[in-house]
Amino acid sequence: MKKTIVIYYSNNGSNRFLAHKIAERLQCDIEEIRPIFNAHLLLVFGLSPGNKKVKSNLAAYDRIILCGPIWMGKFISPLKDFAIKYHDKIKELVFITCCASSFKMKDEKFGHGHVFRQVRELTKNCTHCEALPVTLVVPEEKREDSQVVMSTRLNEANFTGEILQLFDGFIKRMRA
Repeated sequence: MKKTIVIYYSNNGSNRFLAHKIAERLQCDIEEIRPIFNAHLLLVFGLSPGNKKVKSNLAAYDRIILCGPIWMGKFISPLKDFAIKYHDKIKELVFITCCASSFKMKDEKFGHGHVFRQVRELTKNCTHCEALPVTLVVPEEKREDSQVVMSTRLNEANFTGEILQLFDGFIKRMRA
């Protein structure tokens, strides 16, 4: 198996949960991206003074799994800054997100499909992008309620069913 590290950014905890699950299942290293200045509103609009330097020697890894949120259809600045700063050390990049956009909405303005195209354009060594929409853990009748969706966080209790099946498929692809 490829030597892998999970690098993640999370503001509300769902992507932290996901990143730790990935690292646990792949038995690999993990490190958090820490913006120099973490002002949520500035990060949403792509205004960032950058991130603190990562501690890991990224060149020592065959694959980096970058995990983080999508906000308003954007590859947010902590993730983007990481990809730009370390592009010459990344041999293979995989991007995974726990996001609010459903598979049905993936190609709309704020959908994850748009962000996946941004990631692939920015990072020429991106081999895979995957979305685990948080809507999958919301009851079917509340999936159109944006307040419910935006306030839902991944956790041990709700990480079941379809989202767990997608996660297991992702882990299987990473082990191949």
